[in-house]
Amino acid sequence: MIDEKLIVLVLLNIFGFILMGLDKLFALKKKRRISEKNLIAIAVLGGSVGTLIGMQFFHHKVRKPLFLYGIPVILTLQLYIYYHFFIK
Repeated sequence: MIDEKLIVLVLLNIFGFILMGLDKLFALKKKRRISEKNLIAIAVLGGSVGTLIGMQFFHHKVRKPLFLYGIPVILTLQLYIYYHFFIK
């Protein structure tokens, strides 16, 4: 049976990807945007891979240092924590 934590992690990453796409669409249409705080929060909660893929796929937030460097740092820290607590 699939672990519930894995399902939550996959859903967070799908959500992070979708939020990047929606924010890009809202930016192009000059509509109300998704706050950077919320985009970062999804990444911190576990959606960093989806957020990073969304950044590249939609070419969105790729010039902002907070996202350009911050999301990979968040992902690296998450991988370190996963390795340290669950594999080692």
